Amino acid sequence: MTAFQRIALILVIIGALNWGLIGFFNFDFIAGAFGGQDTALARILYGIVGLSGLVVIPLLFERANNVTDDDYLDANHTLKYGTEFSEDKSLTGENTVENNREDI
Repeated sequence: MTAFQRIALILVIIGALNWGLIGFFNFDFIAGAFGGQDTALARILYGIVGLSGLVVIPLLFERANNVTDDDYLDANHTLKYGTEFSEDKSLTGENTVENNREDI
């Protein structure tokens, strides 16, 4: 996520909190802080928050940076059946008597 996207996400969160205040308490924080809904500064801020919502839409479809196909697929592009702690060899057919003798 870029710095621009982070700023946009923060503005979207501010907008969501403002909508929550309007919904629960009938209080528009932006309008209250900037002198009403019709002031130029409040309208600019409403517009920036709205544009920020458009900027963060692609984040819904972006994969997490720390997740790659290598985490789920092996060299043959078949799914890895692993557990949180180690490979679960019983699911891949690798847990045979011969393989267990090598470990001893």
